[in-house]
Amino acid sequence: MRIIPASPCLHGGRGLREFLDTSQCNLKSQTSFVPFVSFVVRNHSFFAKGESLPVGSETYDRSLSYLYDLQKYGIKFGLSSTSNLLARLGNPHQNLRAIHIAGTNGKGSTAAMLSAILVRAGMQVGLYTSPHLVRFNERFRLNEQEVDDRLIMDVFRRVREVVDEREPPTFFEMTTAMALSLFAEKKVDWSILEVGMGGRLDATNVIQPKITIINNVAFDHQEFLGFTLGRIAREKAGIIKRGVPVITAAKQPVALAVIKERCFSLDAPCYRVGQQIKVRSQGKCHFSYRGLRWRLEHLHLPLAGRHQLLNAATALGGLEVLEQMGHLHPTAAQVEEGLRKTRWPGRLEWFSREPPVLLDGAHNNAGIIALRKALQEEYTYKRLIIVLGIMADKDLRGMLHKLAPLADHIILTRPKYERAAEPESLREMAGKFADRIELIRPVPQALRRAMTLATPEDLVVVTGSLYFVGEVKEIKEEQA
Repeated sequence: MRIIPASPCLHGGRGLREFLDTSQCNLKSQTSFVPFVSFVVRNHSFFAKGESLPVGSETYDRSLSYLYDLQKYGIKFGLSSTSNLLARLGNPHQNLRAIHIAGTNGKGSTAAMLSAILVRAGMQVGLYTSPHLVRFNERFRLNEQEVDDRLIMDVFRRVREVVDEREPPTFFEMTTAMALSLFAEKKVDWSILEVGMGGRLDATNVIQPKITIINNVAFDHQEFLGFTLGRIAREKAGIIKRGVPVITAAKQPVALAVIKERCFSLDAPCYRVGQQIKVRSQGKCHFSYRGLRWRLEHLHLPLAGRHQLLNAATALGGLEVLEQMGHLHPTAAQVEEGLRKTRWPGRLEWFSREPPVLLDGAHNNAGIIALRKALQEEYTYKRLIIVLGIMADKDLRGMLHKLAPLADHIILTRPKYERAAEPESLREMAGKFADRIELIRPVPQALRRAMTLATPEDLVVVTGSLYFVGEVKEIKEEQA
């Protein structure tokens, strides 16, 4: 008998994802987490070493169950567990050409742009991101396509075979080893890895990248990363390696000082958006780029929001530096096509056009500010209806203060996570900034209510958490 997390759709792997993505970080925190509230006892065991692993939905679910069970090991300090696991795999990461991306927001969008451009340039590209929105497979992409169940099973078996039970990995350490092993097996030309949280002691920091990107520095996960921008910046700057160029769009003087000091101490060239790298809006979804040598006009980026221009700047800056180092030579046409074909779900993503419904995974103050700016500048509507589900450990008052005054109607709900904030507590805070507030706890009913209220001239925005957005997307997939 084994206790495993219950999930509305175990095959999608969503049940414990938000706990696991938080508990991967190896930072020095004594914070304890309460596991997902719902558990179920099932009458089968997890895979033992050497067990045959036929491919099928049951076997795939058992693999996810094993991975999710790793949450019991909680938070560990240092990178030794990941390094030792990879050593037993033959250190597959050591021959990878990698791009490493950290930052409070925008990591996934930047990674998606890089992947799209490199694929159009004829490269084989592996992409590792977190969290997933609906399916576990979303974390692993080859040439922009989610890895299928069979490949997941193959790489899971390979990594599971070398796990030392005296040094069991966390969920994120295990999935990171899976990604690196998969990319080595497929002999990709480039591996793009998104930091899970922080950077210095994140499991992905075992790699030796060709270039490092730090998108930005803002407040989030303070209980792990520190309660000042300087401390948070130090954790993110921890991915900077000796002699490896750095691209950053960080703006705050204290954060920049930390990043520049780290670069100086490690002899790592530092390129800043706004200095050597510049972008300028040329109307909705179009912009120009001015870099070290590149001069590109009327680039089309389908990802909405002016904040995506900064993400594009770090991506293009990274590619340009790689070109100067002789690692690649993309044409302007390939860059343009890659940006035009970039897709990244859950970020100002259309969920429905009739009525108009947008999904956005803004989950911290910086993300909410970017969302607010987009709603004010890029969308027209008669009434704004916001459906809000937030994790309780966020700056609830700050997020509500920035977003609620825009809304004509707010519906507060509760995503299916232990960390989710109670709608009653949100109502008390939101009442100071908005008048029309409803409380509907079940997410499907909250979404249905918002879509019923909306006319074709209105706009519904579902936001507050990537996990909440993933739950809403799963509702749509189940209905389809």
